[in-house]
Amino acid sequence: MNIKIPKLQIGSITADIPIVQGGMGVRVSLSSLVSAVANQGGIGTITSIGLGDITATARGYEKTSREALISEIRKAKSLTKGHLAVNLMGVLSNVTDLIRTSVEEGIKMIVFGAGLPTKLPDIVKEEDVNLVPIISSSRVAEFIMRTWDKFYKKMPDAFILEGPLAGGHLGFSVEQLEKPDDFSLEILLPQVLESIKPYEDKYGKKIPIVTGGGIYTGQDIKRMLSMGASGVQMGTRFVCTEECDVSPEFKQSYLDATKEDIVIIKSPVGMPGRAINNKFLKDLEIQGKFKISCPYRCLTACKIETARYCIAKALLNSCFGKVDEGLIFCGQNAYRINKIVKVEELFNELIEGYNEAD
Repeated sequence: MNIKIPKLQIGSITADIPIVQGGMGVRVSLSSLVSAVANQGGIGTITSIGLGDITATARGYEKTSREALISEIRKAKSLTKGHLAVNLMGVLSNVTDLIRTSVEEGIKMIVFGAGLPTKLPDIVKEEDVNLVPIISSSRVAEFIMRTWDKFYKKMPDAFILEGPLAGGHLGFSVEQLEKPDDFSLEILLPQVLESIKPYEDKYGKKIPIVTGGGIYTGQDIKRMLSMGASGVQMGTRFVCTEECDVSPEFKQSYLDATKEDIVIIKSPVGMPGRAINNKFLKDLEIQGKFKISCPYRCLTACKIETARYCIAKALLNSCFGKVDEGLIFCGQNAYRINKIVKVEELFNELIEGYNEAD
């Protein structure tokens, strides 16, 4: 195939295809999927979320999380020579340990979301490791750049700008999500590009913006790049690939979903999220709350006393196939997926769509 699509440069990383596969938890994007993405020229992102034993003690949870992350990184590296990243949530109770573990295992790109990365440059001092915060607005980008400039004299190597159509936890209020057109990537991207200009000039470096949330086709990719994005992040489209690590039942939930099944929920983490309205969510509405047992709080933002369910357990259930007892995160376009394909086939479709777009 004649590939016309431009490469993606993030610090020391050059990806042949400007696609960053989104880090999907719990245990959705692991070594099998991320290595397949990396082998196609994209950037494969391992999720660090929910890898430990959530029923363990504090020390046991941290130990199993670290060991599982090391295992996934090493497996992925054995399957590809391509580019790998690790996605981390700021609300993880052991996030610092997992960041350091990723760096020690040779990961060159840290993607940080669900929290402000005010201390990230202090945790990762290695110059060859690329730091990429996830943002939802120019205001957040400005705050991060101003903070890093003041305290660390450095800039992020890129930003991932997630719009309101993304899956999982979202950086928008419920009220904002009711008016997604007012906060579309088409509106947010120019604002972010404008906000980074002074800092690009000051540091003499480009700060690439990778857009995510609702990116579905090659035409979507071309539209984002034509607006000034350097690449795109895609998560939902990679769930229904043969290489994705989740259960067949999880993938079937995507294939069966209709547009009306995609709903916004309130997460125990305190953020809204996008998921498939399945038996679990319907039973939750009827019962009001499920019994929670939490020997160790894996998320600092989780309010156990008022939480209606354990989100870690709910996500793990779906990942392992018990979808009627689990939460299934997805992007707004999940209902458009109608078959399971290989990652290579998906890349070919996206590149072809890009090449054919006006």
